[in-house]
Amino acid sequence: MRHVVTIRDIAKATGLSIATVSMVLNKAGRRIPASTQHFVEEKARELGYLPNLQARSLRSRRTQSIGVLVFDITDPYCTLIIRGIENTLNDFGYMPVLADLQNTPRRLRQCAKMLMERRVEGLIAIANPVHLGTDLCTAIKQFNLPAVVIGSEPKDECYASVVVDNKAGTWAAVEHLHHLGHREIAVIKGPKALNDSTPRWNGIRECARARGIRIDPSLVVEIRGENSSYEQGYQLTEQLLQKKKHFSGLIAFDDLTAFAAIGALSNAGRRVPEDCSVIGFDDIPGAAFYNPPLTTICQNLEEQGSISTKIMQTLLSAKVGPKNSKMHEKVSPHLVVRKSTAPALPLNG
Repeated sequence: MRHVVTIRDIAKATGLSIATVSMVLNKAGRRIPASTQHFVEEKARELGYLPNLQARSLRSRRTQSIGVLVFDITDPYCTLIIRGIENTLNDFGYMPVLADLQNTPRRLRQCAKMLMERRVEGLIAIANPVHLGTDLCTAIKQFNLPAVVIGSEPKDECYASVVVDNKAGTWAAVEHLHHLGHREIAVIKGPKALNDSTPRWNGIRECARARGIRIDPSLVVEIRGENSSYEQGYQLTEQLLQKKKHFSGLIAFDDLTAFAAIGALSNAGRRVPEDCSVIGFDDIPGAAFYNPPLTTICQNLEEQGSISTKIMQTLLSAKVGPKNSKMHEKVSPHLVVRKSTAPALPLNG
C-alpha cells in the first residue's frame, strides 16, 4: 500500500518545523521568506504530497463543492450542460457533487438531503420543470443555499436562472425554411407540461405570420404527456402523413423528435431532405452524425452550464442566500445548417 505523504514527512525532509511547513502549504505563511516557501513547495511536489481536503474543509468550514442536480443523467440534453459546469467549476477550485433524479419526482427530497449532508456550498439544477418547479423552490428555501436552475425561470426570486431564448430559436427555423422556398410546413409541438413548448410554438407562429406563411392547423400535432420520445415522434409523423396533405418542411420540438420524424418519413418513402426538410432543436450529441446530419437550433448547452457556474461563483462571493438570487440569464440560440434541409421542389417537380 502506497504511503500517504503528510506535512510531518515534508517537515522531516526539509528540516523545518511542522508549523512552518503547515503555514506554507495552507497559504498562511505570509511572513515566511519567499525562498523558504519555494523550498517547501518544491519538496512537497517532489515527495508527491496531496493536501487533505477533508481536514482543510473542517478547519475552514468550506467544502469547495457544489451540488449538481440533474433530472436524468442519461438524457443527451444534460451531458453537455454537465461538461460546461464541470469545466468552469474546476477553473475556480470547486468540484461537483452529482445527484440524479432519474426522472422520478419522489427522489427530489432524497437527493436534496444527500447534497446537504455533504455540505455543498451551492446548488446548480438542470431542471425538468414538470418534476421540479415548486418542490425545488421549497427545497432551496429550506436549506438556504445559493441556487441556479438551468431551463426554468422562477415565478419568484427563490433562485437564479439560465434559460434559452426558445422563441428566437424557432423563429430562426421558420426563417430558414422560408428562405429555402418552403411554404407548407408541418409542426410537431412540445407537450403542454413543458415550459419550453409555448415559446417555441409562439416563435413558429409569429415568424410564419411575418413571412406570409399559413401554418395549416391540420399539419400541427402535439406530443402528449410530459416529455418527448422517439416512439411518439415517429407515431406523430405517421399521423401527419396519413392526412394526405402536402408539406415540404417539418419543424420538430427537439432533436429526438426530429430523428423520429426522419425515420417515419424514410419508412414511408419520403426522402429527407429531397422530399421533406426537417429541423430539430437542441443540437444534442449525435445530431451532426445522424443520417442525414440534422439541421437544428443549437441552444449552446455547454455554455449554459458554464454561465450557471459563473453565476454561482458570483453568488458565493457575495455570500447571498436564495432570497437575493436575482440573477437571470437568457442564452441566444443559433441555427446550425446541415444536410436535413434543402430548397423546396416545385409541387410538380
